[in-house]
Formats: sequence, C-alpha cells, structure tokens
Amino acid sequence: MHVKFCGFTQLSDIQTAAQLGADAVGLVFYPPSPRAVTIEQAQTLSAAVPAFVSVVALVVNMSETELINLANDVSFDIIQFHGDETPELCEQLAGMVNKRWIKALRINADADSAASVSAQIDEFAAAGASSILLDAYHQHKYGGTGARFDWSLIPKDSSLPIILAGGLDAENVARTLELPIYAVDVSGGIEVDKGKKDAAKMKAFMKAVKRDRWQNATPSEPSNISS
Repeated sequence: MHVKFCGFTQLSDIQTAAQLGADAVGLVFYPPSPRAVTIEQAQTLSAAVPAFVSVVALVVNMSETELINLANDVSFDIIQFHGDETPELCEQLAGMVNKRWIKALRINADADSAASVSAQIDEFAAAGASSILLDAYHQHKYGGTGARFDWSLIPKDSSLPIILAGGLDAENVARTLELPIYAVDVSGGIEVDKGKKDAAKMKAFMKAVKRDRWQNATPSEPSNISS
C-alpha cells in the first residue's frame, strides 16, 4: 500500500511526512482551494522533499501556458489532473511538459456504477495515465471535501492502479485492506486546519496503513540463488 499526503503549505509538515515514510506529497495549484500554494511556496516545499519521495502537482483545468510556467518554476514529478480534463487533454498537456500523470475521477453514487467507472478508467489508460484516483463527487467542488463515496463502485479489474481518496483517516483506512486499490490519498484526515497538518495524525495514519498491510502480507518464497 502506497501513501500520498496532500495539501501541504508548511515546510515542517513536509519534513514530518518524509520522516514518516510517505511515498508522495501533493501540492495544490488551484487558487480557490484553502490548501493552494504560490509558486514561491511550492519552490520551498518541493526543495525539502528527499529523493525517492514523489512530488505531485495537483491542478484543476489549468491552461497550457500556466502548466508550462509551473513546470519551469517548480520541481515536481507527477501531474494530478483534478478538474474536467478529458483523456486527450491530459495526454496533450502532460506531453508538453514531459511529465507522468494521474487523473482524478469524482464518483457519484447516483450516476456511476462499477462498470461506468471502469469504462472511464479505460479511456484514461489508453491516453497514457500512470494511475487513476477515485474521489467523492461534489457539485461545486473539485475534491478536498472530506467525504467518502460508495466503495462498492471501485472496479475489481481496473486497467490502471487505483488511488483511493475521500474521507480517509487513521480510524477508517484499515477498512481499505480488502479493496482492489494501489494507494491511498489523504488530506483533511491528517490536518489540524486546512493546509496545516497534524504530526500525530500523520503518524497514526502511517501506522494504521503499514501495520495492517504487513500483518496481512503473504511472505514470499525463499530465493534459491546462492551468494
């Protein structure tokens, strides 16, 4: 199980996340969000991320020019398209800045089914996405709502690795154990305030994820290769 902590605005929080073993940290480049950062903030935050921890740039319906400028000014590894971007637009924009990318799908229990979600995932897979992120739908917000969607809508045979977001915290993340997902993404569930993380909550989240995964892991067979 891989873990992404998202919505950083404080340098000390980035450092804590890295020390706790987070696999990725997310920076929000969407001005309406209370977790949004400026280019200057992002430069400072990304510079503090050690090797082997991915920096994810979350963007919402960002223009071509804005994305190019962002890529020129800030060091990041992966684009997270979190708006209304089509598969073709994601492929085009990511190709212009030579970045891997993931797409967030907002799941609506009133309109979606496991089959329709799977079909959407297939479209982004064909366009070159590295993974897909599933989050809860909100009529007026592009994520960050702290709400969960119906996990029964997660397809079991996805053509892309699935990242689960929406309403996760240290208390409920263990319930993702049996889900067909690759990673979890949390923001509000590890915060004391929007954009300000809580070190104790981050630690508890990581402990819950790693403990449950190791306890349920199946040991691999010993290698027959001799030294």
